[in-house]
Amino acid sequence: MGSLYKQKSRDGTPGHVWWVKYYVNGRPVRESTGTEKRTEAERFMKEREGRVAAGLPVLPRADRVRYEEAAADLRRHYVTTGTRNLEEAEHRLAHLDRFFAGRRIAGIGQADATAYAETRHRQGASNSTINRELAVLNRMLRVAYENNKLFRLPVLRKLKERGPRQGFFEDEQFHAVRKHLGPDLQVAVTIAHTYGWRMQSEVLMLERRQLDLRAGTLRLEVGTTKNDDGRVVKLTAELRAQVGAQIERIKGVERKTGRIIPYLFPYLSGRRRLGERRRDFRKAWATARRNAGAPGMLRHDFRRTAVRNLVNAGVPERVAMTITGHKTRAVFDRYHIVSPGDLEEATRKLEARATGITSGITAVQGLTPVP
Repeated sequence: MGSLYKQKSRDGTPGHVWWVKYYVNGRPVRESTGTEKRTEAERFMKEREGRVAAGLPVLPRADRVRYEEAAADLRRHYVTTGTRNLEEAEHRLAHLDRFFAGRRIAGIGQADATAYAETRHRQGASNSTINRELAVLNRMLRVAYENNKLFRLPVLRKLKERGPRQGFFEDEQFHAVRKHLGPDLQVAVTIAHTYGWRMQSEVLMLERRQLDLRAGTLRLEVGTTKNDDGRVVKLTAELRAQVGAQIERIKGVERKTGRIIPYLFPYLSGRRRLGERRRDFRKAWATARRNAGAPGMLRHDFRRTAVRNLVNAGVPERVAMTITGHKTRAVFDRYHIVSPGDLEEATRKLEARATGITSGITAVQGLTPVP
């Protein structure tokens, strides 16, 4: 049996915080409960005795581990395992750090998650953004649990999110926006539109060594994509010509600067240093879509468009998933959007089938089909 007591100071005055004494394998263990309330201290002692009786490990520090220590453990976990983009993780953690700083992780639960969500809502964050941040918090608590720094994992419920965006490019929209971009960016958006590759992390990161014009292939290296898988695609005739022209533009800048440019999409003009890797083109994109009369279109809509076009072209779904880089069927299906044009085409096919059946019946019966 355990017992509760209060330690005395040097002058004999009893302290305010309750301490507990219990036995593990016959050896006494003394530990502060961290509370001045006897009822809470008794619950603490019963929890310790319960773990000893069940043969579970006793975690003397678990109730005193603070958020900062758990966050440091999570960052170390991400660095050593490489399971998450560190820049993206730090963006999520920055918001969590401000809210949970100084808290003991043993006391974090659903009430705290709800309070955090309310705070982030006031800051203008969407439910999907808050859910991504709470997922990082959940992972942090799990790592603490696995490191024997947390007794039990709390249940943190997610917020309801809006349905996935349904945007995609019809052919006319795509060509209208593309013609308002510079020649090099026309190549970039055509790659994204054709293969569904992510613009910033995949298309703009391409280097010339990943292109084989003689074989007509373009590849993404293993470890450079979101799911770490490599990809190789055969260039269409249009893209082969466009990429070839892009290489000639790069060679022109090389002759002007006297430097070798390894990137497929460097800055070829403007205020930026010539030959430097292009990281983004948000302003050029906003101008192009506004001039094309498609102000609401996003570059990520190319990904949905490519999935839809590949499936509608009769490409087997397994092959289409390999091209676009989707690992799971559920996510691939979410990107396969049915457009009004698809529905109209389905109706035309049904009408053609019905007309064919009617013609066949009347021919057998010797009747003249109604025009």
